[in-house]
Amino acid sequence: MNLKLKLEKFSENDFQNYFELVNDEKVMEMITERSLELEEAKKDFEKIIANNKLDENFGSYKILNIETREFLGFAKLEIKSKESNEAEIGYMILPKYWGKGIAGKIGKQLIETAKTQKSIESLFAIIDPKNLASRKILTNNGFTSKEFKDFDGLPGEILELKILDK
Repeated sequence: MNLKLKLEKFSENDFQNYFELVNDEKVMEMITERSLELEEAKKDFEKIIANNKLDENFGSYKILNIETREFLGFAKLEIKSKESNEAEIGYMILPKYWGKGIAGKIGKQLIETAKTQKSIESLFAIIDPKNLASRKILTNNGFTSKEFKDFDGLPGEILELKILDK
């Protein structure tokens, strides 16, 4: 299956798509180890929408099938502020689309986008150390393990990709 993919920034009207993902236990197993309830998801989505307004080249995106406009998942290339020199890369795919190479394609696309941004010196990703599929996608794209850290009681591995050496 060779899906043609498109990234489109989340807007205020896209909460249902976001909630479909974060309310799915399989999707969230390697992220928060639990699905998100409605109120928590709404708060997170408000942060996503606010962050999307920081810079037109960064934010959180719907992954869409170009041909059908079907929602496949979430991708982010996120900065914390306009002055950021690093961005976080991440993705979540609906389980029915797992194993189709979507995360790998989107990962490459996000990295290429980041490389075109003069302000970004490095990318980082935070994964569950047990998430071997995400780890493989990231290391195949040049990311290296930086550190293991506890995130709100959950294990996390931070991987990094240097874009510019200053």
